[in-house]
Amino acid sequence: MKRHKASRWMKRLAFALALGLAAFGSAQTVNYFSFTTGSDKLDVLEGLIKVFEAENPGIKINYTTADFGSYFTKLQTDFAAGTSPDVFELNYENFVTFASRGTLRDLRDEMAGSSLVKDDTFYPAALDAFSYDGAQLALPITFSTVLLFYNKDMFDAAGVGYPTDDWTWDDVIAAGKAISDPAKRVWGISQPVQFWEFYKAAKQAGGGLTVTPTVQIDTPENRAAAHYLVDKVQLSHIMPTDAEMSGVGDIDLFLNQQLGMIVTGIWMFDNFVTNATFDWDVAVEPGGAQKATHFFSNAAGVSSQSKVPDAAYKWVEFLAAHPAVVQARIESNWELSALSLDQAEALEPYLAKPVPANREAVFESLAYAVNPPVVENQPELQDIVNQELEAARLGSKTVEQALQDAQKRVEALVGR
Repeated sequence: MKRHKASRWMKRLAFALALGLAAFGSAQTVNYFSFTTGSDKLDVLEGLIKVFEAENPGIKINYTTADFGSYFTKLQTDFAAGTSPDVFELNYENFVTFASRGTLRDLRDEMAGSSLVKDDTFYPAALDAFSYDGAQLALPITFSTVLLFYNKDMFDAAGVGYPTDDWTWDDVIAAGKAISDPAKRVWGISQPVQFWEFYKAAKQAGGGLTVTPTVQIDTPENRAAAHYLVDKVQLSHIMPTDAEMSGVGDIDLFLNQQLGMIVTGIWMFDNFVTNATFDWDVAVEPGGAQKATHFFSNAAGVSSQSKVPDAAYKWVEFLAAHPAVVQARIESNWELSALSLDQAEALEPYLAKPVPANREAVFESLAYAVNPPVVENQPELQDIVNQELEAARLGSKTVEQALQDAQKRVEALVGR
């Protein structure tokens, strides 16, 4: 009898333990895949995960990262295998491809019930960039712009005034000529000759790179833009050739004081603050017929395959707008949270940093922001434009022939 009672007691104890273990293990795990988290920011991300998990004790975050070059290939493979992450990052240029395939959940209902994010939380262009067919399929987590960086010491030595808001392409060329001394391996500027610069320069020229409803690549304005990019290498020679660079990247050339100017993104602030041994600053990029600047934005979305969509959304809105994230990005010189400019108080610590002095240019450039043309087969579009511009930069084709060929190839790509 005692043995029977003991047996029943043991069974009850085992059952209670099982229930306790089940409850303990009931925390939902959100698998998060990131390309914006480099190896130098892993400790920042892990610190933010601790903050999130403390505020959301029923949710655990499991993260993996990949470099930009392999990220989207792996993501597509995961979706095809039915093993997609619950939350994944997208840049604007690849968003349409994933949105059109039904891989993302609409977040409007969650946003409507959120105390952390509203429609006016974000910079409007950033939020709108990740809507598709009326659905909000991701929330912007970062934005960045591209500026004209310049070495003030080299400008002083050449007797050239610093860039102002009134500067145009002609001023860039003139300053570049005054600074350049190729015999001493010193050049005026480096600006990539590729798709990302071309679509922006085309807008600066008064034109624009479009693929719908018609393909407009080979236009007079766009030819002027391509000449502005290519002629700095081929004609005025204020930008080094591949042979002259001798395998040294343009960032290192700038840090070595072999470049007076470089067109690059605000993501380089941390590098230059840490490594530059000279006085430098930034300016809104000069234009041709008008100003136009890059606007890059990255977002996080919830997979349509996720088994924990509510928990996944909580992580997405945390990444997008939580004060701890905003502060961490500023303190670590990560990309900025994509908050609206009305969030002045949150952005004050960023503007208060002493170097570069003209940090206001980061936000001033937003007034001229333009986005690239985007199609479902975006990589093929970019490859075509890059190949033709590369041929012009290397001198194997004229600018005119390169744009004619790009026009024909893109028309064939999009079926127009």
